[in-house]
Amino acid sequence: MKVLLIGSGGREHALAWGLAQSPKLSKLFIAPGNAGTAQLGENVPISAENLSELAQFARTEKIDLTVVGPEAPIVAGIRDLFERENLKIIAPTQRTSFLEGSKVHAKAFMEKHGIPTARHASFESFERAVTFARTMQPPIVIKADGLAAGKGVAIAQSHAEAEQVLREFMIAKRFGAASQRVVVEEFLAGKEFSLFVASDGVSWKLLGTAQDYKRLLDGDRGPNTGGMGSISPVPWLTEQMLDETVKKIVAPTFAALRQENLSYEGVLYFGLIWTERGPYVLEYNVRFGDPETQVLVPRFDFDLLEFYLAIAERQLERFETTLKPISVVCVVIASGGYPEHYEKGFVIEALTPGPTPLRGRGEWGEGVLIFHAGTALKENKIVTSGGRVLNVVGLGVSVSEARERAYSALAQVSFQGMHYRRDIGSGI
Repeated sequence: MKVLLIGSGGREHALAWGLAQSPKLSKLFIAPGNAGTAQLGENVPISAENLSELAQFARTEKIDLTVVGPEAPIVAGIRDLFERENLKIIAPTQRTSFLEGSKVHAKAFMEKHGIPTARHASFESFERAVTFARTMQPPIVIKADGLAAGKGVAIAQSHAEAEQVLREFMIAKRFGAASQRVVVEEFLAGKEFSLFVASDGVSWKLLGTAQDYKRLLDGDRGPNTGGMGSISPVPWLTEQMLDETVKKIVAPTFAALRQENLSYEGVLYFGLIWTERGPYVLEYNVRFGDPETQVLVPRFDFDLLEFYLAIAERQLERFETTLKPISVVCVVIASGGYPEHYEKGFVIEALTPGPTPLRGRGEWGEGVLIFHAGTALKENKIVTSGGRVLNVVGLGVSVSEARERAYSALAQVSFQGMHYRRDIGSGI
């Protein structure tokens, strides 16, 4: 089968790595891809947001299945476009993409259907948002309505800081149209985790859990980022807690989608928090997470291409989504200055354009994988080309073993200004 994978980050390298192991795969194209995906298939210089050109490519190359990694093309309606042209694709429809594409509409959906989420209000007026924020006890959570690459959430520690954030979002338009509307909500105390669920529009199945490290600095300090690391499974999450989450959140979400006459096909990411009152939804994402995919895919004990075909053919109920009984830790290496201004084009020492190992073995040692994110090939050398550059992934029988492997491998990598957290998976 010929497969087109859309995206260019660490998530897409992890998905490409999983797809490349399928005996059913004959050719893998990645648009636009990175220096890592180039070792597993053929990179195609088409932006993930250039929907018409992607459809044209899929037609010309007679692609059997297209898999979408990032959220932007999903929200822009890539599923609808491909379906109109009879091209098989794994992605939710534009109608269902509001779950991630609009925090305001997602909150209204949860409220309407009694799905547990934080007390909140939505605003298009800066003055009204400030007035409401003053009625709340800090810390106060402020979210941009639209897509902001995982950075559109701020936690204000005072009313003055809340006003400053709202001014930045709504007046200075930090995220452009994405922050013209905002959600102001109460801060929920507890432990965050992510739960991934696959759906073919008829049935749904759990795919696993992960814990993401959003803050830039050790000890969960500094600004929010797209994610500085992740672990899977979540060590503190018991079967009883997972069962309660499914009962109170997952099952009601899919029941609500059916009630709204919305068919969901693809992967739905539940960003959750476990509080003293049980689980609450922080956010939905209409795709696999990044960097959570980098710790989930190595645990999949099934053929990733067959999994996607089961969704496309509405046969998910018969498909076994078994997970390997291992722990996986991912440490993100970022460019200096990320998530704000950063420079690109630095040569990454210790990385060569050789093939990516498919079994967690190779030049990095047993149980280590390197998934590229912001990388490019220049004069046969791998250079930095983004904010989050590499994902160093360790596999082990325990979190501590996986963590040790990841950090040992990370010590071999260097480039100018590189930054990473030293506490991913520690204290667990």
